[in-house]
Amino acid sequence: MRIWSDSFQHRGPIPARYAMGRADGLSDNRNPHLAWDAVPEGTRSFALLCIDPDAPTVAETVGREDLQIPVEQPRADFVHWVMADIDAQVRQIAEASCSDGVVARGKRTPPGPPGARQGLNDYTGWFAGDADMGGDYLGYDGPYPPFNDLRVHRYFFRLFALGVERLALAPRFTAADAQRAMQGHVLAEAAVYATYTLNASARAPG
Repeated sequence: MRIWSDSFQHRGPIPARYAMGRADGLSDNRNPHLAWDAVPEGTRSFALLCIDPDAPTVAETVGREDLQIPVEQPRADFVHWVMADIDAQVRQIAEASCSDGVVARGKRTPPGPPGARQGLNDYTGWFAGDADMGGDYLGYDGPYPPFNDLRVHRYFFRLFALGVERLALAPRFTAADAQRAMQGHVLAEAAVYATYTLNASARAPG
């Protein structure tokens, strides 16, 4: 199975219109185009994840003008998108078809392919307790890495071909829930990634 995007080149920078934030504030937050082919026989649905594995782990260092987050700081996953039960006949997701703009407190019913279900991304936890932004962030919300991070962040779009039509998931499911539900049902996986930074001095990990 193969996945690609007309919105960015594999391993290249993702344009700011697909990000949640840019240097001067909020951005367009449009989901990028994705397409795939060479689907294995027996595929009954797809699941899609977008994960940034370069999120800082020391919250107190984020967004501070008096320091730069070092590349060597331990990192963790930050989930930007989780979608399950994508119909087996689907072969692409159009740009801005699932997200177009930032919605304070999160999208209530994000659009997507007919029948697909979209779970909670990690902005749900990041904005928890914020009077203006706190809420359930469902569907796609794009990159917004700390401006003071010296590491270039990578955004992996991971597509899974599954041998089941519907995953056993609660309404407020997360990427971790989806990954557990997929166990034993994955026929193939494909991935493509892009990079994004708000720091002119940032460099790639490794």
